[in-house]
Amino acid sequence: MIGKKRNKTNNGENPEKNLPLSGHLRELRNRVVICLVSVIGFFLLGLNLAPNFVNLLTDIGTQYGYQYVYIAPQELLMQYFSVALLLSVVFSLPLILYHVWAFVQPGMKKNENSLFLITLVFGLICFVIGILFAYKIMLPFMLRFLIEVSLGSDITAQISVQNYVQFLLTIFMIFGIVFELPVVSVLLTQLGLLKVSWMKKGTKLVIVLIFFVAAIITPPDIVSQIMVAIPMIGLYELSIALCSVLLKLKRKKKAEEEEEE
Repeated sequence: MIGKKRNKTNNGENPEKNLPLSGHLRELRNRVVICLVSVIGFFLLGLNLAPNFVNLLTDIGTQYGYQYVYIAPQELLMQYFSVALLLSVVFSLPLILYHVWAFVQPGMKKNENSLFLITLVFGLICFVIGILFAYKIMLPFMLRFLIEVSLGSDITAQISVQNYVQFLLTIFMIFGIVFELPVVSVLLTQLGLLKVSWMKKGTKLVIVLIFFVAAIITPPDIVSQIMVAIPMIGLYELSIALCSVLLKLKRKKKAEEEEEE
């Protein structure tokens, strides 16, 4: 049953490995239903939190002189729904990740199981760190720069709350995904799909690509581009270092096993 510890047979194998296709589909259906119920429940909770969350986002820009308007009757309400949906996914993510791991776990080897579980945990942590980095460092700088561009002109900035909220949520998602780079790199190298030597040889090209991406997702000034590019380069170098250390440990373990044989 879902949520209970799976019993093993006398030979140490998990009986769910031998389930027929219908059994696996039934288990998948049950896990999907649980995740959907969780998302719906947290969505309803998120509707109560959404106004406060939107106010928190708008307060970031208010301190720099932003004034907000909504140009359609339903615009502000739709932002509450968007934020509530995002909150529901974020709150449900640990449960969703658990059920993903629990479903694939019977078909994996012990080392693959550990790698997958560690990847899920650290992937979630890195995603949260990326969002906090955007919230505490990048957004204040970007918003201040964008509002200062209009100073001295005769044009008054009245920002659509929809465009503003969507801009902030996009920045959060970008940095959350960017901070997944070390986790993804480690996972790919451990699976043999990526080599550390490739990463080292491609460093110069990757740096060029990073500055290109930074130029796209930031305001058109060199300072903000550098502020985004430097953490991305640092994450890439961290990825190389982590992959190198794990590769050495893997080779050392393999050498010890060969000596024992």
